[in-house]
Order: sequence, then C-alpha cells, then structure tokens
Amino acid sequence: MDKNTIIGMLLMCAVIFGFMYFQPKPEENTQQAAKTEQAKTQQSENVSVDTLTQEQLSQLDTLVTKYGNIAVDGVNITNEEGKAKGTVKIDNKTLDIASLKSTTPSDPALHNRAVQAIADVITKFNQASAFGANLSGELKTVKLENDSIAIEISTKGGMISRATLKGYTAYRTQEDYKGKGVPVELINPDNNQYSFGLNAETQRYDTKDYFFTPEQQNDSSVTMTMNLDGGAKWSLRYTLVKGTYMVRMEVLQSGMEKIAASNKHFMDFNWVQKIKRQEAGKQFEERNSALYWKLQGDNDDVDNLSESGNKDKKVTERIKWISGKSQFFSTVLIANQAFNGAELESTAYESGKDKEYDTYLKHISMTTQVDYQPSNPAPASFYFYFGPNRYSLLSSYDKFSPKEDLHLTRLVSLGWTLFRWINSGIVMPVFNWLCKFGWSLGIVILVLTILLKLVLWPLTYKSYLSQAKMKILQPDIQAINEKYPDPNDAMKKQQKTMELYKQAGANPMGGCLPMLLQMPFLIAMFWFFPSSIDLRGQSFLWAPDLSAPDAIISLPFSIPLLGDHLSIFCLLMTATNIGYTYINMQSQSSSQMPGMKWMMYLMPLMFLVFFNTYAAGLSYYYFVSLLITIVQTYLTRMTVKEDKVRALMAENAKKPKKKSGFMARLEEAQRQAEQQKRAAAKGNKRRR
Repeated sequence: MDKNTIIGMLLMCAVIFGFMYFQPKPEENTQQAAKTEQAKTQQSENVSVDTLTQEQLSQLDTLVTKYGNIAVDGVNITNEEGKAKGTVKIDNKTLDIASLKSTTPSDPALHNRAVQAIADVITKFNQASAFGANLSGELKTVKLENDSIAIEISTKGGMISRATLKGYTAYRTQEDYKGKGVPVELINPDNNQYSFGLNAETQRYDTKDYFFTPEQQNDSSVTMTMNLDGGAKWSLRYTLVKGTYMVRMEVLQSGMEKIAASNKHFMDFNWVQKIKRQEAGKQFEERNSALYWKLQGDNDDVDNLSESGNKDKKVTERIKWISGKSQFFSTVLIANQAFNGAELESTAYESGKDKEYDTYLKHISMTTQVDYQPSNPAPASFYFYFGPNRYSLLSSYDKFSPKEDLHLTRLVSLGWTLFRWINSGIVMPVFNWLCKFGWSLGIVILVLTILLKLVLWPLTYKSYLSQAKMKILQPDIQAINEKYPDPNDAMKKQQKTMELYKQAGANPMGGCLPMLLQMPFLIAMFWFFPSSIDLRGQSFLWAPDLSAPDAIISLPFSIPLLGDHLSIFCLLMTATNIGYTYINMQSQSSSQMPGMKWMMYLMPLMFLVFFNTYAAGLSYYYFVSLLITIVQTYLTRMTVKEDKVRALMAENAKKPKKKSGFMARLEEAQRQAEQQKRAAAKGNKRRR
C-alpha cells in the first residue's frame, strides 16, 4: 500500500467520524422539534383573534329567514327555527359557525379567515340588494343538442359553459389519429366566461355572480331566469337553430324599471376566452389563431389582432360580431343591435413560461356595451356560432343578418384580395367538384395540380421559348459588350442590344412575365391548403393528416424555425426543388454571376426550413407541381429545338420592323447624349 492510499483512507475516516460526532442526537432532535412547536404556539398566541359579533349573527339570521339556505364561497348556512346554523370551508378544513364566537381558537389564523369569509358573504348580500336571492343556488347544467352541436348551460351566471361539435375530433397528438381522439370542444367552464353588467343608481350587478333557474325547457330551448325583488325578472333564453351551429341568445326582462338606473341606456358585456388547441401541429395552428371582429355596416371591414405576441386595441366604431378563431374552428358572437365599440386584448401563451401552453393558443378578452332600456321586454339579442371554418357554411349564415353581409367567410384564411378571389372563385369550386368523385384527398390534390399545370402550360411554354432565344443570342450580346467596353457608350450598347432583340423577335422579359402571371396561383394555393378543413384528419400514404405536418422523423432537440421534426413531403419537395433548379440553370446563360447561381441553390434549403411546420398537403402539392414542371421542361426541350428556334429568329430578322415607341425614345435619348458629348468636347477644346 503506497503513501497516497494511506493518506486517502485516513482522510475518509476523519470525515466519517466528524460527521458522526456533529450529527444531532435523537434527544436533541426531539428538543429542537419541541422548540419549533413552541415557537409556532407563541406565534399563534400573538395573532389577534377575530370573532363573529352579535350584529353579524343577527344579520345571518335575517338572511336565512329571507332567502332560506345559503351556499356562497364555501359558506353553507341553513335556517333552523329562525337561527343561522352551518359551516365555513377554508383550505379543505371545515369550521362550525358556532366555533367562530370563540376567543381562544386552536388555529387563530384559520379562525380569522373563516370569520372574514362570513363578513364577505354578508357584504355581498347587502350589495346584491334585489339580486340577493340569486347569490346562492345549486350548480348544475342544462344540455341542449341538435345534429350539429351539443351545448351545456350553467345555472351559475346563466352562461353557455360547454360547446361540443359533433362529427369533429381533436387531434393533439399522433396517437389521436389512431381512434383515441376526443370530440372537438370549443369552450368549457375552464376556458370561457361571459356576463352582462346591469347598472342601478348606486350599484352594478354582474350576472356571472348569480344563480339562474331553468324554465320553459325543451330539447332545443331553455330560459334561464333570475327572480328579483318586487316581482322583477331578468332572463337569458337560449335556442338552438335547427340544422345549424347557431345558438340564439335573447335577453328578456320585466319590472326592471324599479331596479335599473333610468339615466343609463346601456348594458355592459364582458367576454373572456382561452382559445383551445385542437390540432397536432401547434406551431402552425397558433399562427392562424387570433381575435377577429367586424364593424357594423354592409362592408368588408373585418379586422383582427396580430396572431403573434400580446396585442390590445380600443375600437370606437360599432361592432357587428367578434370571434375567437383558431385554424379550423371559431366561436363567434353576433349582436343583432351591434356593440358600442370595445376594448380588445389578446395574449399569447409562451413555451416554458405558461403551464397552459400545450392546452391553449391565445387568451382573448372583450369589454363592451350594448344599448339597453329597462322598460323594453326584449332589450338585446345575439347569435353564438360554435363551428368549423368552412367557407360554404359560413357564407350561408349571412341570412342571420338580412340587413347586411356578415362576411363570416373572412374567418377562413385565404390570403389578400387577389389570392382570395382566386381561391374562392376558381380553386375552391374545382376542388369541391373533384371531391364529389369520392377519391382520397391525396388523389384530389394530384388531379387539381395537373389541371392547374395544364391551364398554365401556354405560359410555361412561352417562358421556356423565350429563355431558349436568349440563350442563342448570348454570343451576339457578348460581342456587343466587347465592342462597347467604354461606360460612355452605354447608351449605344443598349441600343444595339435592343436592335438585336427586335431582329430576332426575342424579349428579355419574355421569360419573366409568364412566370409572374403564374405566381398569383402559386401563392393562392399557399393559403388554400392549410385553411381547407376538408384536408383535416384525411390521411394519404404516410401522412395521417394532410392539414398538419407529416412529422415522421422526430429530432431529439428543437432547431429554431425548423422545429423538432422533419416532414417527409417537405424533404421530397426540397429535393425536387434542387433538381429543378439544376435543370433550370442549364438553360440559363453561362455568363450568369456565380454568386447568383449559389443563391438559386440556397433557396430550396430556405423553403425546407420555412415549410417544415406547414401542412403536409401544401408540401405535397408543391412536390407534385415541381415534378410536373420538370416533366414539362423536358417535353418542351424535346419540342423546342435550337435549330428551329434559330430558323424562326432568322425569319423574324427578314421581316420589316416598325420602330416601337420605346426604340424611338431610346434613339432620341442617344442622339441628345451624343450632341451633349460633342458640345462638351468643343467647350474643352476652346478653353485649351
């Protein structure tokens, strides 16, 4: 055993014996625990103890005599021969009301909180005034449903607490595509709340604080009522519109002249919602989720808060409807009389910061007012839409507002005006027609792409023909550049070049213009596929959902912009795009800058990063479109022979040419430049 080993063992022994020596003994632990408990007791003894006063007890007796049993905020009180008896629940601990009169409770802090809870309930009933009978009640729900939707209406607040869509499944994970998904639930008690604010002379009543009683209920309608002092009533009647995703909400009342302030002709309305996640591709779904609204009037004034970040806005104009929109579903509230402006707010959930990040997309809120008259038996009415963002369906709902176009179709993201027109007027009708054949959506996209490429084929052919002419003329253009190397001869060089183009019947922009004419269709398709709810949940080859990324390859880490996966269709699109770039570069002039060629090959890789989180249907469309373009390129090369193009250019050169306005202006500009040059030369000669 060497010296270092012996020293190491001695040090280890020293550490062990030292730890044992300084470790507290059992009796010391007991003494320390006793000291801690004594400190807690002393601390409790130092807490000032509150007790229920005789006045508070008398007020409780009065309340139970007037309203009967009370159950509010953990306080449960019953009436026993005119006396208030009951309990208070604080932090899952129940205290008897009688014990709150004690001045020496075992837990003074808990005791004081229970006393405060009683005081708060008394204050709440005193402030509720005519609404006091509705502060306490039984929490339950009333369910209404039709063929499209099922809703639940809560007795607390009289609001719709849950809305579930029939025929749609929430796809949040890859496992949900294997039959384990749950129905799409747009709202539930945890993510949605709305209420009306009624104004008295000195008090404001918020309907979310009160219990309603269901009345006049059948399969499709129910009236939620608050019976108020003096025989007054305030109700919300909900009616499912047959065969639709619409729910009509009507405000009904009687006797409110005795309660509501006569000098206030409006009723507050507040709505808070957390837009729920439904799709597997959260990143793209989040980009398509926002708070939307439309101003009143027969116009297309539909606006929205930004899909990214935290935004707020104060709208002063009257608002016809407001919506919490996700990628494929929306909750819309349509006011028959319009809202009087609004304060709108949207907050995005942040990864790693908000625990609800994986469940919700946005937190939105609206604070507004509607016109109100206490004497009007039906002062306001609304429509709720809980349903899919399907263009044809939303378009049919304009009938619910006969005086103006609701423009609900703007909830379907189809791009700016030009692209929206192409999608709604051309792409969608053809797509819907193809769907009638019963093919899978992958085949429908394939046929749609082929039809579109055939329609655009003349433009593609013309573009390639122009490129062929420019390639043939490249030696002549190079000769002109060598003949006029002086920058002062730039005008003459330009003139000779344009004469060459004219003689050959070539147009330097001939290859660009046809491509520019095709761009609106390419961009329109970029908007169409991610917004088409028909693709949702439709599988094709390895992709379980054409409306979400086909994330077959998962990465153990996340790359900025690219994400934590690789999409197969996106990889195929990128590889095809690189191949097409190579083929296309062969038809370009050899004098093109090397840096430009490098940029052309870099673009497909940028598309890989950009499209990796987009819908598989979109990447599949571009992949097929590029394949067809490559086939068209080879077919064009087989038909457009270089010798034939040269012969055609020679024939064009023999034809008499009429001088164009552009050429005339170019020659005039050259003539003036020559005159100025000679004048300058003469001036320099005289000065010498």
